[in-house]
Amino acid sequence: MTKRDMSFFMAGKAQAITEEEVYVSKRYKDNEGKVIPFLMKPITTERIEELEKECIEPVKENGKKVGEQLNRARWIARMGIESTVYPDFKNKELLKSYGVVDPVDAVKKVLSVGGEFAEWMNATQRINGYDEDFEELVEEAKN
Repeated sequence: MTKRDMSFFMAGKAQAITEEEVYVSKRYKDNEGKVIPFLMKPITTERIEELEKECIEPVKENGKKVGEQLNRARWIARMGIESTVYPDFKNKELLKSYGVVDPVDAVKKVLSVGGEFAEWMNATQRINGYDEDFEELVEEAKN
């Protein structure tokens, strides 16, 4: 077996993380009438794991805790909030304007029309690598 070159995986060798414009709603437009894209970027694996732990909820039967489970929808929404650079769903003025304190509630208010919230959740998963098709990755590696 030939020795494999590990230098490709050394610190500092990965491509830089870039921000991406994502269109999730047609309802928000600038002063010239152009649809405003959201600006999103992937977050670190460590942060995703922290958010996952924060979204574990107790499972109860007859008032007694019998286990725990991940609130997957909230976990993805929290990843989306962390991944969304603009608009900033943690912005105090934005939260106040919608009368909420939880950024997840703010997202649901901003993206209140059918499909918008789902589109944002899909973008969140895609940007963080959760929808990469393994076959596509293999083909990309071959080329």
